[in-house]
Amino acid sequence: MSSHLETSSGLEPRTEAASRPAFDQVDVRGPRFVAWITTAVLVLVLLAASAAPGLATALIAVQAVVFAVGALTGPRKHPYGLIFGTLVAPRLGPVTETEPTPPLRFAQLLGFAFAAVSLLGFVLGSTVVGAVFAGFALFAAFLNAAFGICLGCRIYPLVARFRPAGSPASN
Repeated sequence: MSSHLETSSGLEPRTEAASRPAFDQVDVRGPRFVAWITTAVLVLVLLAASAAPGLATALIAVQAVVFAVGALTGPRKHPYGLIFGTLVAPRLGPVTETEPTPPLRFAQLLGFAFAAVSLLGFVLGSTVVGAVFAGFALFAAFLNAAFGICLGCRIYPLVARFRPAGSPASN
């Protein structure tokens, strides 16, 4: 039996965990946890940008790598996702809602793009560009963490229609 609920991604209905194959779905609480950690890192980037640009550069570089890993490997192997799966999920109740992984991977790709431009700005000495693009990533991460609104997930259906059928991004 499946109960359909509005998703944060707007892509398709969230369903009870048992009604979908586990390989393409993740617990909805995981991406929100990831978004909270990402929000904290990006706040630190912005705080460091004016006082310690070198620290801001290092932090955004690490976050860019984290976004890249999430985009390439998916939520289960995402560094912050591993923390959720190892330390947080075992202490929570059973999974009641899941969401598909491809939109989450796309959201991580968008986060990587913002972080890469931010990193480039910091490296080239333009703290303003670095801070603005870190701010864009922060805005998206905070929306997901606080309100369950995943901007990348909402954009994903628009971009997915241009992807060739059977591409690896669909897994």
